[in-house]
Amino acid sequence: MAKVICPWALITDFITDAFKGYGVPDGDAEICADVLLESDKRGIESHGCNRFKPIYIDRIKAGIQNPVTEFEIIRETPTTAVIDGHDGMGQVIGVKAMNMAIEKAKKYGLGMTAVRNSCHYGIAGYYATMATEQGMIGMTGTNARPSIAPTFGVENMLGTNPFTIGMPTDEKFPFVFDAATSIIQRGRIEYYARIGKDCPAGTVIGRDGSALTNSEEILTQLNTHEAALAPLGGIGEELGGYKGYDFATAVELLSAALQQGQFLSALSGIGENGEKKKYHLGHWFIAIDTQAFLGVDSFKKTAGDILRELRASKKAPGEKRIYTAGEKEYDIWKERENSGVPINEAVQKELCVVRDELQLKYVFPWESGYEPYPETGKTTAHIENQ
Repeated sequence: MAKVICPWALITDFITDAFKGYGVPDGDAEICADVLLESDKRGIESHGCNRFKPIYIDRIKAGIQNPVTEFEIIRETPTTAVIDGHDGMGQVIGVKAMNMAIEKAKKYGLGMTAVRNSCHYGIAGYYATMATEQGMIGMTGTNARPSIAPTFGVENMLGTNPFTIGMPTDEKFPFVFDAATSIIQRGRIEYYARIGKDCPAGTVIGRDGSALTNSEEILTQLNTHEAALAPLGGIGEELGGYKGYDFATAVELLSAALQQGQFLSALSGIGENGEKKKYHLGHWFIAIDTQAFLGVDSFKKTAGDILRELRASKKAPGEKRIYTAGEKEYDIWKERENSGVPINEAVQKELCVVRDELQLKYVFPWESGYEPYPETGKTTAHIENQ
């Protein structure tokens, strides 16, 4: 079965109501749905609806993620804060923590918050664009389940630990670099497994040093420590694999040392007897107010000039276009803006399972009896400068 387009209004209402159905408070459910669907709006399907049931709903049901988020400030200064999320919804924790950093930056030029005991917070780029929408530079990172092997190692030790930065521009979209510190990340492998696609050779390494490609097997082998992801740059030093390894390590340090949180093997989500346990993830957020330097307008203009000059540079033979970070995501959003999110067959089944379990009155476009869903207003995306 091919992918089916689900209108934004329908999928937004359903995801929100489903989060509520599993105990997430109304306002928090809206935040969770917004972060989740922003991923699909940007074409990052590995972190959108694809992860709704297995990463959020199933974990709530398993008791390893709390639907009601307790956001506790452990320590605060005028420019910094340490937060304990008590294993609540990562998106809610992330939005509140970045908002704190932004408010501090408005007063003092720079703000930073560090979080411990959180859960998966969705696409990191969401929080970077929270800052760019305020004319600020936004940075964030998070640790995650052990996946990446150190250079010259074969044991998965580090998470895919994204390093993310967003900057405002005078264009229709901000500069947003949001990338894992591995060549491929778990969400992409999960997506490949759902559509029956192998991982590219060289992205995953086995305990014997061989390249692994079977996506379904890799997901199991990552949990049993029989497989590990290669860092950016690949296996060994020849192509700079140590750079990706050290980027991942830097994100791990910032996600654990500032807030005295869990790290490395403690983030496996698996207990001593093989039982599921809470992940206790750490995040960090930075906001820098460009107005505190030479002004937001001058920053946006110069940033835009740099990006335009890069895109106008000489192209390689056969290539039609040079991109800058955030541009492809903006283009995908404009393609999907008036249609909706494409849902593959595996995710279609999961959404139906959630709906039926909660007895929600929704009919999806891939089902008989579907009628066009009423639009409630213009759908927007944070990747587009408003």
